Amino acid sequence: MSAGPPILYVDDIHLTHGVTPLLDGASLSVGRDDRICLVGRNGSGKSTLLKIIAGQIEADSGERFVQPGIHVEYLAQDPDFKGFPKAEDFILQRLMNNEDRQRAFQLMADLHIDGAADIAPMSGGERRRVALAKAMACQPEVLLLDEPTNHLDLPAIEWLEGALQQINSALVLVSHDRCFLSNMANQTVWLDRGQTKLLRKNFGHFEDWRDSELEREAQAQHKLDRKIAREEDWLRYGVTARRKRNVRRLGELHNLRQARRDYRGPQGNIDTVLQAGDRSGKLVVKADKIAKAYGDKKLIDNFSTQIKRGSRIGLIGPNGAGKTTLLNILLGALTPDSGNVRLGKNLTPLILDQQRQGIRQDWNVKDALTDGAGDLVSIGEDTMHVIGYMKNFLFHPAQMRTPVTVLSGGEQARLFLARGLRQSSNLLVMDEPTNDLDLETLDLLQEMISAYDGTVILVSHDRDFLDRTVTAVFNAEGEGRWVEYAGGYSDMRAQQKGQEYRADHAHRASISKSMTDGQEKRKSSVGKKLSYKHQFRLEKLPKEMESFELAITEIEDQLTQPDLYSKDPKRFNQLATRLEEAKNNLKKAEEEWLELEAIREELESEEGKGKS
Repeated sequence: MSAGPPILYVDDIHLTHGVTPLLDGASLSVGRDDRICLVGRNGSGKSTLLKIIAGQIEADSGERFVQPGIHVEYLAQDPDFKGFPKAEDFILQRLMNNEDRQRAFQLMADLHIDGAADIAPMSGGERRRVALAKAMACQPEVLLLDEPTNHLDLPAIEWLEGALQQINSALVLVSHDRCFLSNMANQTVWLDRGQTKLLRKNFGHFEDWRDSELEREAQAQHKLDRKIAREEDWLRYGVTARRKRNVRRLGELHNLRQARRDYRGPQGNIDTVLQAGDRSGKLVVKADKIAKAYGDKKLIDNFSTQIKRGSRIGLIGPNGAGKTTLLNILLGALTPDSGNVRLGKNLTPLILDQQRQGIRQDWNVKDALTDGAGDLVSIGEDTMHVIGYMKNFLFHPAQMRTPVTVLSGGEQARLFLARGLRQSSNLLVMDEPTNDLDLETLDLLQEMISAYDGTVILVSHDRDFLDRTVTAVFNAEGEGRWVEYAGGYSDMRAQQKGQEYRADHAHRASISKSMTDGQEKRKSSVGKKLSYKHQFRLEKLPKEMESFELAITEIEDQLTQPDLYSKDPKRFNQLATRLEEAKNNLKKAEEEWLELEAIREELESEEGKGKS
């Protein structure tokens, strides 16, 4: 929590869409050191409030203040790249300061962005990295990030956490990623029914606090109902003369009733279950030494596994590592280059892909749920009126004819879930199911997966979601190598750390033995004094190290030229390679000098002992 005055705030913000207030007195204050996460249900107005804070849209009423000289940068959930054909064009826009431009090029390198690449054919993850580089390059005093981890792979998310922890900007974050929020925020603002409540603790404390707030609210409403009942009883059975003398009390009863009518209760939860089909065979998938490559790039190399009925499998790894390829091979939709895959009997898969295919852009909500045919939704072998089914997924009846194109990202995700869950299945396949879902819907999805009487295979970069849903993880570890770990993401990391510790311990033991052997060898080879060759190297090495240090400085100076990458990317890459070589040469020279110095000191010590 910042100790100084706020550098930005919005106060008593009101905004109405249609007849229902979206924001009804919302407020938020940002200090220089604040790291704030803004949380709330899908459709609660989080993105809208961020846009008001950023100055992109105006509220119906309320106050927005930004301290003079404070720069606010906003990363939209769906950034607009129009007018910027290349990644570099978008990232470098309005960056006039050489330091900012250099930082932009460093961010492009860190995020593996090719500045000369066209934006149009980029994937969602590639576009997200471009937008992040643009938002972070100028190091604004206030950085507003709307779903920054969407479409990012786990290495990129972990890099982003590290980068944001180092940046000097105040942060306001909207995200569904529990781990990201817990690691990044020191305050939590809850946007609920148009109003904001502040918890001056990080997100890890939020859900317990929210539940206690809702419980306290429910108790207050219960007390209000009892008070109204008592007042109505007095009104019906009280003495007539008392009624005349208690006009004020009668007015208060009307006010109580009005307060009850105006009360907007918390949004409910999704009310549905996954439609289980006939049971599959005990074996769902068996893969034996499968391999797949495209050109020189190995995506899968000699991978074997068995997936049995009831398993919950998570596929994780960097973007481009082959998760979708492995998934398609396991489902029999793609043939491996070698090895074989056997599918179990009686499989009825339900595939919910990342692209959310099957929803036409000219449909409204009703059409999407009924496939454009009538007012009934087919759910397995049963049918249900579309309005009832909509309510199960928290859609208001008035949204029945709302075009799907104007729904928020979270509402579109919920609509896609509603479509998919109409079908019976015994194998559920989900590709990035957590994108755009609010925390409460994520909780319900996790509960549905836990209760599902079938097998689940999912691709996800959400660490908390993986921990809560899967029983095993298939992790891409480079060069086509896939490793199966028991448990969720945290279990995988614990196992990897154990392996790293054992490997490091063995490596240190090997080095120690080599050093001991080397010392004995050196003693026997150098005799009582340094050889002429060793003496010559010991005298020459400081000059060599100095020349390497000078070369490193010169190369780094050239690399800091702000327009070098844009004008001559080939030269930039050559210099980067030379810089790496110079650093390696310096390291080797330093190690050789230290080794010879150690021998010299050892021999001098031995000589001193001999004289004494």
